[in-house]
Amino acid sequence: MIIESRKRDVALVVDDSPETLRLLTDALDGAGMTVMVALDGASAMRIVDQITPDIVLLDAVMPGMDGFETCRRLKRDAGLDHVPIIFMTGLAETEHIVRGLEAGGVDYVTKPIAVEEMLARIRVHLANARLTQSARAALDVSGRYLLAVNAAGKIMWATPQAQKLLSDLLAADDDDVVLPEPIPQWLDEARKGKAAAKAAAMPTRHGNEQLRLQYMGKLGANEFLLRLAKDSGAEAPVEFSSELGLTTREGEVLSWLSKGKTNRDIAQILGLSPRTVDKHLEQIYSKLGVENRTAAAAIAVNAKNRRG
Repeated sequence: MIIESRKRDVALVVDDSPETLRLLTDALDGAGMTVMVALDGASAMRIVDQITPDIVLLDAVMPGMDGFETCRRLKRDAGLDHVPIIFMTGLAETEHIVRGLEAGGVDYVTKPIAVEEMLARIRVHLANARLTQSARAALDVSGRYLLAVNAAGKIMWATPQAQKLLSDLLAADDDDVVLPEPIPQWLDEARKGKAAAKAAAMPTRHGNEQLRLQYMGKLGANEFLLRLAKDSGAEAPVEFSSELGLTTREGEVLSWLSKGKTNRDIAQILGLSPRTVDKHLEQIYSKLGVENRTAAAAIAVNAKNRRG
């Protein structure tokens, strides 16, 4: 029997000290990791253009571009928002620790490095990163297209599918991706409770489509959760509840079905999971006495024509 070996984690070590590089390379290799090394920030940027590491160990004090700026560029330009970065330095002042965390680091260890402690921290941060990615992927699969922003509307993170929807709207070369006006103003009202139940429409580069944002709540001191949905820009769905004996939500699902939307499209438009849409369709078929979406759509079209 062939047992598939587990993928080796990839660590990028960025330090201008040969002694530190040798120490960490030996330790990480001994722990079963693949190690890449860079002597400065520019070299690190070139490496991540070719391969995405699972974790980065970054010296804070280096000639040229220091570790703090390197961290900011790795997170921003290289798109390593999900990759944990641990700072390494002899600087132990609070202001340096805060500076490292604000640049995007998740942890801070002082030199000389205690290898066992470093390995323990690495294991914890790798596990946390995997859990975070798995949770966001699960939210995507369930149809929950979520993103988090700060009070200014700057996107802090987004599930992969939410990022795809947003890519039509936001310029790829933006250093700091901020939701356009009037979204920040709406967010300010929503987080103050003035518009928490309402969604905000956000136009895309495709004139006939919009993205809808719904305020979900506060995650942290300056982190707010939003749900993203795709809106085709068509007229509001006709409610079939009174005429066909459906609930309001079932009527909305049937209306979009009659417009040729797939289950995945309907889930995005209504902010539901695909599984929930499937459940609604089962109920719709049962109540209408039909067996498939084509027959259900025909009934919806006939009902709309009678109204028109």
